[in-house]
Amino acid sequence: MNEQLYNVSANPHVRDKASTQSIMRDVLIALLPATVFGFWNFGVKAIINTVICILTCVVSEYVWQRFMHKKITINDLSAAVTGLLLALNLPPEVPFWIPVIGGVFAIIVVKQVFGGLGQNFMNPALGARCFLLISFAGIMTDFSYNGFGGSFDAATSATPLAALKAGEAVNIQDMFLGLTAGTIGETSALLLIIGGVYLIARRVISWKIPVCYIVTLGIFVLLFGGHGFDMTYLAGHLFGGGLMLGAFFMATDYVTSPITSNGKIVFGILLGIFTGIFRLFGASAEGVSYAIIFCNLLVPLIERFTTPAAFGKGGKK
Repeated sequence: MNEQLYNVSANPHVRDKASTQSIMRDVLIALLPATVFGFWNFGVKAIINTVICILTCVVSEYVWQRFMHKKITINDLSAAVTGLLLALNLPPEVPFWIPVIGGVFAIIVVKQVFGGLGQNFMNPALGARCFLLISFAGIMTDFSYNGFGGSFDAATSATPLAALKAGEAVNIQDMFLGLTAGTIGETSALLLIIGGVYLIARRVISWKIPVCYIVTLGIFVLLFGGHGFDMTYLAGHLFGGGLMLGAFFMATDYVTSPITSNGKIVFGILLGIFTGIFRLFGASAEGVSYAIIFCNLLVPLIERFTTPAAFGKGGKK
C-alpha cells in the first residue's frame, strides 16, 4: 500500500487510513516479546541468525526491485516482517547460510517473481521454511541446544510435540512459558498469545481465523488423538510447536487469507483440520506450516463460495 489505498474487491470499498507500513510496524511490535524471549532463551546465535534473515530479505527485495526497475518498497517493512517471521521459524543452531538461502527464496521466488506484495499466492516466510525443510531436513529438524541464561538444558533434539507423539510426558507449564526446545520464536505460547491479542485489539487482524483455527484443532485432537478428553494431551498440542505463531501471525496474512467474513471462519476451520491430520496421522509431529500453505491455495475457492451475492439482478432480492 505504501500510503496508497488499493481496491482489492468490487465496490463499494471500505477505506481506511492504515498503510502497509503501519500494519507491518504493528506486526513487528506484536512479535517483539516472543523475539526477545527467543534471544534470551537461545543466545547469541539466535540473534545473529535473526539479523541475517531480516537483512537478507530487505536486501533481496531492494536488489530485485532495483534490477527490475521497479519502485523500491523496502520502507513498507513487509520484507523485514518476512525476515523476522522466517527467523522465528528456524532452529537456533542452524548454520548462518540457512537464513541467507531462506531469505532469498522467500523474497525472490515466493514474493517478487509473482509480482511483489499483494500478488504472492502463499506466505513467503512459510514457503521458505517448507523449502528449507525439504532441502535440508536434517538441519531444520535438529533442535539440540545447550541452554542459555539458565532457561533450560535441551540435551537432545526432541521438541515437546515430538515427545508427545512418542507417548512421553511433557511439561505443560514449560511449554506455555517457552522453556523448551523448538524454533527461535515458537516456544512461548504466552508471549505469542499476548502479541496476537495486541494485533486483534489494534484491528490489524480479525479474531476469526486464529480462534477458529485453535478451537478446531483442539476439537480434532480430542476426537481423534486417541487420548479421550485428556486435557494435558490437548494442552500439549495447543501450546506446542508453531500453532500460536502460525495462527496469529501467518495464517492471518492479508494477501494469502480470505477477505470475506465467512471465508475467514471456513479458512480457520480447514487449518485446524489439516493441522490435526498432519500431526496425528503424518510422519512428523508438526503440521502448521504445511497446513497453512495448503489452505493458502484454497483461498480463491473459499472466497468464491463465501462472497455475498450482490443485490439486484442475479442476487438477493
